[in-house]
Amino acid sequence: MKINWKTTSAFITIAFTQITAFAAEGGSEKLLVSEFWMASTEEESNSSQANLIAAAKNAETLYQWLKAGPNFQENASVGEQESARIAADGTRFPYVVLIPESYDASRSYPVEFMLHGGVSRPEWEAGGGWWRRGYDSLKQEDRITVVPAAWNEAFWWFDNQAENLPAILKTLKQTYNIDDNRASLTGISDGGTGAYFFAFKQSTHWATFLPYIGHPGVLRNTQSGPGYKLYFENLMSRPLYIVNGENDPLYPVSSVMPFIDILRQAEINHIFRAIDGGGHNTNWLPDEQPMIEQFKLDNPRNPFPEELRWVADRSDRYNRNLWIRIDKLAREGQPGILEVSKTANNFTVSIESVEAFTLLLNPEQVDFSQEVRITVNGTVLYQQHVTQDMETLLEWARKDLDRSMLYTAELNLITDQSVPSI
Repeated sequence: MKINWKTTSAFITIAFTQITAFAAEGGSEKLLVSEFWMASTEEESNSSQANLIAAAKNAETLYQWLKAGPNFQENASVGEQESARIAADGTRFPYVVLIPESYDASRSYPVEFMLHGGVSRPEWEAGGGWWRRGYDSLKQEDRITVVPAAWNEAFWWFDNQAENLPAILKTLKQTYNIDDNRASLTGISDGGTGAYFFAFKQSTHWATFLPYIGHPGVLRNTQSGPGYKLYFENLMSRPLYIVNGENDPLYPVSSVMPFIDILRQAEINHIFRAIDGGGHNTNWLPDEQPMIEQFKLDNPRNPFPEELRWVADRSDRYNRNLWIRIDKLAREGQPGILEVSKTANNFTVSIESVEAFTLLLNPEQVDFSQEVRITVNGTVLYQQHVTQDMETLLEWARKDLDRSMLYTAELNLITDQSVPSI
């Protein structure tokens, strides 16, 4: 079944209006959460947040409502669907979504983004036969598959795609019951390089990264993009499944081995498959598929690990990993390091070249009846009770639209002269 979505936002707005009417009549928490979840405008979002705060009365109740999630539509469109996201600057980002014909709104589905190669082509025209079609081979009844588009003004590792892919994921979550902790990012050739980009720079929303016949070194090349600095510490919380061909004329195994050696030395969770005699193709994929699927099953995202680290060289983007964020660097453009480990309500923080950072707290990870203690580079920076806040909860729920990654408190911490550098 093929359905063309001319305006996804119009569909959501109609459903939102219906839900708002039902919520006004009955006040059911499920309907109120659905109203919030499906909001597509600032006005709708603000109205739904006010309704939730008035009905829930406290953060504990609201947290449980949001964790339970909305009422997903039983009659949501299935099959192959073409749509496009329109960015704030007017750029049109086409994508195709493959929804199982047997889609059941009562259960959650893994989602896999498939990033294509050949990103140096011109921008895709609206209504045209963009990319190479052939989506039939990607259809599977146990998952939702997304095929977004890239071109010469929107490489996978450009800022506009860093905004685009999470935005598409968020749009799909407004309609479909997606497993928040099983979103994988697979890429082929330039798409594989794109998967590396998100692993290094923006991993929060993803569980696994699967770069095929790509090369991370492209990200450092100023001739093919901004020329990023790559920090291997950022790969420590997400696993990678990497495949390269021995005789690939673009990225042979020998060219990626220095990178693989670093992964091994740093004990970063990864699988590397070198295809004997393989070229720049995916002829190996049918044989490898069972191991790939097991890899995804074995590695769901843990949204609240006890230890986290992140390295960033800018504080306006690419500065967050799950529940930690670097807010101010000692010097923009130079890397700052933030490492946090948690035991009960005690956070031990190590920083270098970081002047401000944020910790996001979840009520299942922190006991809010007790004080929260934060030690930074050996000095106690913070020790007091933290109040859970409904506005904070809704602000982050609105940003992430993620039922398994909710925060009821946000601590914005500024280091001072008494906190030595590590």
